[in-house]
Amino acid sequence: MSETKEYSKENITVYWNANLCQHAAECVKGSPAVFNPKNKPWVNIDAEDADKIKATIDKCPSGALTYKK
Repeated sequence: MSETKEYSKENITVYWNANLCQHAAECVKGSPAVFNPKNKPWVNIDAEDADKIKATIDKCPSGALTYKK
């Protein structure tokens, strides 16, 4: 069973599939204001612009984080 969460704002939608996540923390290192596992929800899509979020997600080694612009 897939546990995909969706986070949207006007020019980007971020998808996180918990089942694929390998916890490499590239997201947390790349955009800690957006991806903070201590917060609920852990994704704050309003903390960065879409291009920065996209660049961070592109480094996700597991494919757990994806996006649609």
